[in-house]
Amino acid sequence: MTNKKVWFITGAGRGMGVDIAKAALAGGNAVVATARDPGSVTRAVGEADDLLAVKLDVTSNLDAETAVKAAVERFGRIDVLVNNAGNFNAGFFEELTPEQMERQLSTTLVGPMNVTRTVLPVMRRQRSGHVITISSSAGLTGFEFGTAYSASKFGVEGWMESLRPEVAPFGIHTTVVNPGYFRTELLTPQSTKYAETAIDDYAERRAALIAAWTAQNGRQSGDPAKLAQALVTIAGERRPRRRFIAGADSIASTERKVADLQADIDLNRERFVSLDVTEA
Repeated sequence: MTNKKVWFITGAGRGMGVDIAKAALAGGNAVVATARDPGSVTRAVGEADDLLAVKLDVTSNLDAETAVKAAVERFGRIDVLVNNAGNFNAGFFEELTPEQMERQLSTTLVGPMNVTRTVLPVMRRQRSGHVITISSSAGLTGFEFGTAYSASKFGVEGWMESLRPEVAPFGIHTTVVNPGYFRTELLTPQSTKYAETAIDDYAERRAALIAAWTAQNGRQSGDPAKLAQALVTIAGERRPRRRFIAGADSIASTERKVADLQADIDLNRERFVSLDVTEA
């Protein structure tokens, strides 16, 4: 195992997680592929000597501890953690129930935290490691009908940005990935849940947006296999980049966000030159 990296991937039973697991294996690495149903990993990825399928619900701390223990027992170390598991609760904020908001945050914000908290002691002992967390273009730019999802992904951004300097002294790198629209399974009924309540004032826009989101499923421009291969390349960089903005649409929306922020900075610099306390 000395010439291989050990990858630990969440949400590897379907969607982009399958592509990441396959790309990591093809790159000559060992892979711990996790899913709520480990059988789904075997069906989607296949079987290999360097593949371990493990049960993991990222919202369960016990599952995280058990899965990490199994990974270390099998391969002795964890070199690359990919926080990939996710879901999508779509809807206008007023129509999303508190339970839906909680489910979104539990899976796409608290979930990666649970797994990372369990993996970090392994990486600290090694004095090496790489935490890759799949955020989204929605983690940099909010959008209508995406309040729950963007809230979780904005949280991921702040958490990962703060985590980076905390773990860097131990030789641990972090990378945030901001994909745009890729042909993953995020928009399938298994992953996307719409608001459970209905308010008349939103009815017309709700119907149009659900139709638009449904129509996009399977027609997104991004190729998840290419993104997975890019992650393998990034994991092999001597000094891994702190952010990977993936896809032309994600780059475009991020550039618009940067321009908007610059306009806000200019406006506030002009209106309020300094609000600092003036020393006597």
